[in-house]
Amino acid sequence: MIDTLKEIILDLQEVDFKTGTTRRVSITPVSGKATVCIGVRRCGKSTYMFQHMLKLLDSGVARQNILYLNFFDDRLRALRHDNLGVILEAYFTLYPEKKNTEKIYCFFDEIQDIPGWEPFVDRVMRTENCEVYITGSSARMLSREIASQMRGRALSWEMFPFSFREFLDSREIDSAGPLSSKKRLTIQKAFESYWQSGGFPEVTELDRMLRIRIHQEYWGAMLFRDLIERHGISHPKAVTDLAHWLVDNTASLYSVNSLTGYLKSLGHKASKPAISNYLDWFEDAYVLFTVRIFDASLKRANVNPKKIYCIDHGLVTSVSSGILTNSGHLLENLVFTALRRTTPDIFYYRTKSGQEVDFVCKRSDGSRMLVQVCESMSDPQTKKREVSALADAMRELSLPHGTIVTRGESDRIAVDAGTIETTPAWRFLLDLDDGV
Repeated sequence: MIDTLKEIILDLQEVDFKTGTTRRVSITPVSGKATVCIGVRRCGKSTYMFQHMLKLLDSGVARQNILYLNFFDDRLRALRHDNLGVILEAYFTLYPEKKNTEKIYCFFDEIQDIPGWEPFVDRVMRTENCEVYITGSSARMLSREIASQMRGRALSWEMFPFSFREFLDSREIDSAGPLSSKKRLTIQKAFESYWQSGGFPEVTELDRMLRIRIHQEYWGAMLFRDLIERHGISHPKAVTDLAHWLVDNTASLYSVNSLTGYLKSLGHKASKPAISNYLDWFEDAYVLFTVRIFDASLKRANVNPKKIYCIDHGLVTSVSSGILTNSGHLLENLVFTALRRTTPDIFYYRTKSGQEVDFVCKRSDGSRMLVQVCESMSDPQTKKREVSALADAMRELSLPHGTIVTRGESDRIAVDAGTIETTPAWRFLLDLDDGV
């Protein structure tokens, strides 16, 4: 194993880093703590690590002082059975003069499925002169259990597929400052491309058929590697059937009872606890997200129906049947993922009169915002319904502002509780990135 590790370590010395688009993610290394970057597979975590490696090289760090291992490399599968300490043994066999004299920068990509990685990283942080960077596709790496095993020596950060502003960056479209009419039209045109492709970096410039094919490969890998294989699921067909039902019903309500009945109708014998586990595992892998009703009582929130969203609206388009998913659902999913980049504290709201508002979420400053999603407000009855629901929620929650996100309409509506801003999706996404 040591010889294999030495070969892999040396391979890096000859590789050109593929750094791609600079991400607008504020990941700040802290002395004495491992930097953990987590998110769905193929969202750009490894590329972000390469970007940081390049910064190190530009700052004068020697290339030999960078140790990079990708644990999806088949050559490293034997590490599941070996002591992870052989990693540093192999490195210092190559560079014995660096031990305890020079700082080593360790990058461990997708390490979460290797047993015993937490105490290994903890030991490295305690005993070696190094900085450690880790990527993974499991939200368990945010958990208290991990923090306990690493004795507080880790800070975790989330990464998602491209935001709209990052998508603009990838096309070298300037989105900063006041918008001239030309810049606005350029951004609006780019939004239509983002609407079609979604945010996974690899597919943003591909034609439709190739994009669909790659999205479907992502989807298969997410289900197999991040759910079925990771959790040792004995009935994988039940999981894949459930996943397809959920993505077909993006932005719709569900209950565990209804999901149990659906799988039973397909001949699966999945229990309610098993389905609850599957739902937790979907979220753990950053594939599908559950949104609960906003309620001070956790018990009431758990017994009410929940809503389901996918990590990327472009992925939904590529893997769903298209029978139940419509453009309104996709727009709502797009808004959810934009909000989820800023906070995990997202709920839907039901007014006392039974009207529904799509999102109530917490801003970084602790205040709450109400967001309704409506593809078009051109129909008077639709406008009346959406405004009424949002106005009631504003009054009940004592919030003076509400937002309705549309495909292209802008307006400002005065209601008894305050002001409702109707804004096109492209503008909402840019404003959200600016912290508005």
